[in-house]
Amino acid sequence: MKTYIPKEAEIVKKWYLVDAEGKILGRLASKIAQILSGKNKPIYTPHLDVGDFVVVINAQKVKVTGGKEEKKIYYHHTGYPGGIKGIVYEDLLKKKPEMIIREAVKGMLPKSKLGRKMFKKLKVYAGEKHPHQAQKLEKMEL
Repeated sequence: MKTYIPKEAEIVKKWYLVDAEGKILGRLASKIAQILSGKNKPIYTPHLDVGDFVVVINAQKVKVTGGKEEKKIYYHHTGYPGGIKGIVYEDLLKKKPEMIIREAVKGMLPKSKLGRKMFKKLKVYAGEKHPHQAQKLEKMEL
């Protein structure tokens, strides 16, 4: 028996719509990461991008557990000496709710060229509206 490796032309990429309203952040992010990497498909190959596109709506209504609203801090560095900055989950949810889901999913993808390619297939929106009606989105319950 030979191992089946799909050709680039054989890979069919679907578009999924995920509603984040009332969902737990970590569980939602892990499911999205699986879809982006293609681990939900029988033709999954670790060195190929066989994953699908994911559009997430209602990012501002995602939930966290264990008091993380006040405790969880998102850090970034400005590039200057001593330039580490942090923002609490509550404030980031008000300012940029899309970034919360993006950061959670990004941490679950491979740290490589392939992981960056997978991450580009994630589209996150704070509210109900999104510009991807033409892609024939399949609603997905996670």
